[in-house]
Amino acid sequence: MQEIIQQVGALLVGAIPTLILFILLVLAYQYLVQGPLSRTLRERKARTSGAVEAASRAIDAAEAKTAEYANKLRQARLEVFKVREQRLHQWAQERDAVLDVARKAAGARVQQAKAAMEAEVAAARQSLAASADQLAEQVVRAILPAAGGSR
Repeated sequence: MQEIIQQVGALLVGAIPTLILFILLVLAYQYLVQGPLSRTLRERKARTSGAVEAASRAIDAAEAKTAEYANKLRQARLEVFKVREQRLHQWAQERDAVLDVARKAAGARVQQAKAAMEAEVAAARQSLAASADQLAEQVVRAILPAAGGSR
C-alpha cells in the first residue's frame, strides 16, 4: 500500500508541470480568446438589438405615415366629392333657371299667339257679320224684285 501511495505521489509530482501548463492554457484561453469573443458577441447582440429596435421604429413611423396619407387621401376624395356635388347642384340650378326663362318665353309667345288668334277670330266675326248683312240684302233684293214683278 505504501508503494501505491508512493506511485500516486510520483504521478502527482509528475503531473504538476502538466497542471501548471493546463492552468496557464486556461488563463491564456480566457484572456486571449473567450474575453474578446464574449465582448464581440455582446457588441453584436447590442448592435443587432439596436438595429431591430431601429427597424421597428422605422416600421412604426412608416405605418403612421401610411395612415396619415390614407387619411389625407380620404379627405381629398371627400373634398372632390363635395366640389363635384356643388358643381352638379350649381349646374342643376342654372339648368332650372334657363328652363324657367324658356318656359316663361314660351308662355309669353303662346299668350301672344292666343291674342293674335282672338284678334283674327274677332276680325273674322266682324267680317262675317258684315258679309252676312250684305248677303242678307242681296238675298232680299234678289227675292223682292222677283216677288214684285210677278204680282
